[in-house]
Amino acid sequence: MATLGIVLAVIVALGLVLGACAVIGLIYLINFRVGPSGGMSNAAASLDVREIQGALDGAVRMTSGLPSGVQGQVAGIRRQILELLPSTGAFPVGSEDLYVIQRTATDYLPTTLKAYLALPQEANAQVLQDGKTPQQMLGEQLKMLDDRLDEISTAVHQQDSAALVANGRFLEERFGRGPDGLALPPEK
Repeated sequence: MATLGIVLAVIVALGLVLGACAVIGLIYLINFRVGPSGGMSNAAASLDVREIQGALDGAVRMTSGLPSGVQGQVAGIRRQILELLPSTGAFPVGSEDLYVIQRTATDYLPTTLKAYLALPQEANAQVLQDGKTPQQMLGEQLKMLDDRLDEISTAVHQQDSAALVANGRFLEERFGRGPDGLALPPEK
């Protein structure tokens, strides 16, 4: 009977050790796949910057021969996306804004331009929906894309501003504020 007790004690101890190893291994695996060193923690890691830049350059090329207003809108969208790319590392995983940036560059913008360019030249004089010409509709669609990117840019700048303000508060708390600005705490 004593032998059975010892065997059970060894099995329980071994089970606890193996269980702890399994938990530690699982934690390591999760941290490796999702944590700071893993690619999944950085939402921007899923972005293919070269694909985005190539798609934007292609969209600009598509505007060759189109009115300067359309060219300017497309160039503005391109510039805005390229300016946002360095900030995408701070976007949370699954961010809708990150999705919008990528899809605008690789799908929405090129598809919008292709739909317009597929129209025969004489169709540009026709009035389509709501009394608008195809060029007017294209301008409105490009403006919608630009407005959404403006919203994303504003949110990014607000986060950057909030971080700067928070850092300033931290420094004021940490080092105190004298009459001439930041000052080190008095020596003891």
